[in-house]
Amino acid sequence: MREAWIIDAARSPRGRGKPGKGAMTHLHPQRCLAQVLNGLKDKSGLDPADVEDVVMGCGSGNGDHAHDIARMSVLDAGWPMSVSGVTLHRFCGSGQQSVNFAAMGVMSGQQECVVAGGVEFMSRPAPLHAKGFTANNEHLFARYPMVPQGISADLIATVEGFSREDCDRLAVSSQQRAAEAIAEGRFKDALVPIHNDDGTLALDRDEHPRPGTTIEDLSGLQPSFEQMGQTIQEGYDETFDDMCKRVYPDIDKVNHVHHAGNSSGVVDGASAMLVTSPEFAQSRGFKPRARIVAAATAGTEPVIMLTAPAPAAKNVLKKAGMSKSDIDLWEVNEAFASVVLKFVRELDVDHDVLNVNGGAMALGHPIGATGAMLIQTALDELERRDQSTALIAMCTGGGMGTASIIERI
Repeated sequence: MREAWIIDAARSPRGRGKPGKGAMTHLHPQRCLAQVLNGLKDKSGLDPADVEDVVMGCGSGNGDHAHDIARMSVLDAGWPMSVSGVTLHRFCGSGQQSVNFAAMGVMSGQQECVVAGGVEFMSRPAPLHAKGFTANNEHLFARYPMVPQGISADLIATVEGFSREDCDRLAVSSQQRAAEAIAEGRFKDALVPIHNDDGTLALDRDEHPRPGTTIEDLSGLQPSFEQMGQTIQEGYDETFDDMCKRVYPDIDKVNHVHHAGNSSGVVDGASAMLVTSPEFAQSRGFKPRARIVAAATAGTEPVIMLTAPAPAAKNVLKKAGMSKSDIDLWEVNEAFASVVLKFVRELDVDHDVLNVNGGAMALGHPIGATGAMLIQTALDELERRDQSTALIAMCTGGGMGTASIIERI
C-alpha cells in the first residue's frame, strides 16, 4: 500500500461562539472555510485545479451549515468549478474522519490530491427537529437511552471516581499550557487571519483562552448539567440522571462535576489539510511534512458515550504495528475533563506528553473542525521538538472514537 503524505495545513483562529460576543459570529461559516482553503492554497503553493475532492467534517449540517458546506465553500473560495466537495458527519470526530478518509483515498490509489478538514460555527446553531441522539426513534431509545453529552461526561466521572477537583486541575493545566503556547507563538504559522467582507481584519488569534485561570476561579462555577440531569425534560418520562442509573445500576447518583471551565469551549472555526500521494507531491515539487501511518475507529457503550478514545487509540496502534512507547506526543480532544482523565487511566499515558499546548478546555472545540486542528497541532509540535510520531484521538457522539497516527518525514 502506498503512503498518504501531509503536505501542509491551515486553520482559522478559534473565535468565541456566542452571538454578538465573538469576532467572527457575523460571518457565514462558508466564508470562514473559504478563507482557510485559500490560506492553505497560498501557504502550500497548491493549484486548486489539481484537487480531486474537498472532504469536510461538520457536526451540524443544518441552517447555515446545510447543503454540503464543503462544496459551497469551494465555490465561495473561487476555486475551479471542477473541484468537488463532500461533507461528512461523525459528531465531534468529523474533522479527523475527513482527514482519515482522505488518507484512505490516497493510500488505496483512487485519489492523488485531497483537501480535508472541517468547519463549525457554534454561534449559529439551527433546530434539529429531533429528540436527542436517537432522532425520534423510540425503539432505539428504549434500547439505548442516550443522554446529552455533558451528562455522559458526568457519568464517566461518577463511574471512574473522578472528583471535581481532578477535573479542575486538568482544566487549569490546559489553560496554562495554551497560554504558554500562545505567548511563544507556537500557533502562529498554523493560523489564517479571517477577514470581513470589506477586507478589514475580523480575527487573527484564538479568542477563547482565559490565561491566569486558577483552581479558585473554577471553584466558583456552578455545575452546567446538574439541573438538566435532575429535571424531567419535555418529551421524556424520567430524568436523564435516572436513565443513567438505570443503565449503570451500581451508582447511587450522577455526580455533576463539569462546568464551563472544565468542558470544551463553544467556538467558531475552520481547518484544512492537504493530503497527497508521494508521486503527486514529487511531480509538483511539494515537500511533505508527515505521513499518515494509520487510522482507526472504535465503538463503546453509547449512554456513557465518550469512552471510546482509548479503544480507538489501541486499534490504531495495532493497525500500525506500534506500541505506546513508539508515540512521542499524544493529542486527545478535551471535550470534557473526564474524557481525558479516563483516557490517561486506561492507557497510562504520561501527562507530560499529552496535549502539551493545551486543548479544547482552553482553546475551544469547533465541533467539525477540531480533528484536523488537532492533527496540525501535533505535527507542528513534533517539528518544534524535532520528534517523530504522534497519536491523535477523539470521542464522538453515539459512543464512538476516532484515532490517527502521523509520522514526520
